[in-house]
Amino acid sequence: MDTEGPEVTGERLPLRRSLLVRLLVASITIAVCSVAATAWLAARTTTSAIQQEQGQVLADDAQIYDTLIGYAAGHTDWSGVTPTLKRLTGRTGRHITLTTQDRRPIAASGTATTLPTRASALIDPLRADPALLPGVKADGIDPRAVGPYRLPGAERKELRFQVLKLQSCMRGAGFPAGVTEEPSGRPSLVLSGDNSTQRKAGEVCGLYVLDDPTTTEKRALDRLNTLVAGCLKRQNMGPAVVDLGFTPVGKGGEAVQRCVDTARREQLAPYVAQPALLFVATPAGTPAAAGFDLSSANTVRVAGIAALVLVLTVAVTVMVGIRLVRPLRALTDAARRPAQHHLRVPVTTNDEIGHLAAAFNDLAERRERVEVQRRAMVSDVAHELRTPLSTIRSWLEAAQDGLAASDEAFVASLLEEALLLQHIVDDLQHLAQADAGRFRLHPEPVRLRELLDQVTAAHRGRVETADVTLTTRTEGAPTLTADPVRLRQTIGNLLSNAIRHTPPGGAVTLRCRRAGDQVLIEVADTGTGIAADDLPRVFDRFWRADKSRSRQTGGSGLGLAIVRQLTEAHGGTVSVTSTPNTETVFTLRLPLSSD
Repeated sequence: MDTEGPEVTGERLPLRRSLLVRLLVASITIAVCSVAATAWLAARTTTSAIQQEQGQVLADDAQIYDTLIGYAAGHTDWSGVTPTLKRLTGRTGRHITLTTQDRRPIAASGTATTLPTRASALIDPLRADPALLPGVKADGIDPRAVGPYRLPGAERKELRFQVLKLQSCMRGAGFPAGVTEEPSGRPSLVLSGDNSTQRKAGEVCGLYVLDDPTTTEKRALDRLNTLVAGCLKRQNMGPAVVDLGFTPVGKGGEAVQRCVDTARREQLAPYVAQPALLFVATPAGTPAAAGFDLSSANTVRVAGIAALVLVLTVAVTVMVGIRLVRPLRALTDAARRPAQHHLRVPVTTNDEIGHLAAAFNDLAERRERVEVQRRAMVSDVAHELRTPLSTIRSWLEAAQDGLAASDEAFVASLLEEALLLQHIVDDLQHLAQADAGRFRLHPEPVRLRELLDQVTAAHRGRVETADVTLTTRTEGAPTLTADPVRLRQTIGNLLSNAIRHTPPGGAVTLRCRRAGDQVLIEVADTGTGIAADDLPRVFDRFWRADKSRSRQTGGSGLGLAIVRQLTEAHGGTVSVTSTPNTETVFTLRLPLSSD
């Protein structure tokens, strides 16, 4: 690992890649969409409610107008209109006032209140508003204003007898017809079908008899024709005859129709109430609201609220974004520091960012430990290789200078140092293969009793030389699937380590037993033991309890590291327990079958 390099600080990302800018853009987009959707939904909902409310208001106003026009058409004055006003107020909830055209009170539905500046409508059955009364013709005269054309009971009875007779005739001829009664009390037939069907039915049953006016209607028509003739004479026009449909017979034109309308109003005026102003207000006395008006002021108000929401969104986003970005930038700066600095990041929150900072600090600590181990390993490798190389060089220089004879002892000494170098290189190669995941195992069924006997036999000479008692105990006949060569190497390293650290007269025990789906292999000795503080480092590379690294008290410090790698390659684990100067036990736990 190269720890040297230029310090990279002060580098800034482009704005388009900044987390803060992206978060701000996303928040503004969401806010704009939310405000727009909310405003649209509110406008649609409000508009619908307003339209519904305005429709109800218009329906109430039309009802009030129609009722009062009908009252005026059937009465000569307003003296008895108060009960009608109160009924309308009960239905619509509006306060209704009638006044003369000079605003003198006529009647009201409640206590007197201040009249609105503008009247709601003019109540005049002779000049009704066709927009509020669809049944009114263009002349503006309400059909309910009949005046002298109202039929007495006898004439109504006679006409009804004729109508019923004609209805029976029509039904017999296959022309169904209904009976209705006009505001004057005249009954009439209602025919279905087109004009040709009606003409045919009229010819069959003689419907023309209904066109003849009654005595009452003749008197009224004579009076109307007199008034029309006077109007036409004043305009230097010839006379015209008006029928029951109030249409000039044989003579038309706008001037004639105007005279007919004027004559009708003059004829009906004594029979209807005088024109009155209508004032409709809320119970509080204020004019009825016209509804929501999206004026410029309302538009500015809506836009201002939307802008305020956006400003608050931007402010909150910037604040949250800064809190998010600050620790991330601190992590970035710490990660860019050279390896030897090992900068730590303060953990200020308990959220995902805080957990990330804690994980980074843990990674920095592990990186620092790995760096220390790397340096120590380089130093240890150099130390382990330097000693045999120095010995070989010294012997060769002495031989070159003639100070040492190239005899059998000389060659044996050089061979011993070369073998030591080979052993260290082989151990390093095994560890390198394990680190790279290239340990090749050749598993096969292994009888542990036979394998332990082979390992014991291989170390019998060292046991006798060290004056140590070696005992092997195997419970049952355990068998597992493993690489026998690597397994012998693993147990052999533990056994060599135990023999080396056991003083003369001590004992080394090799035990094997089955525990569930695992096999336990234990190597115990009664040697010097391992201090409790050193137990976690026993399997580290080049670690030895003897800090002097003497060849008489320890090997290269790679044996136990290789044991751990070989055990893990078999899918097992290795552990150690020790009581100084009493007993040390290394335990291998291997699965019965390994991949």
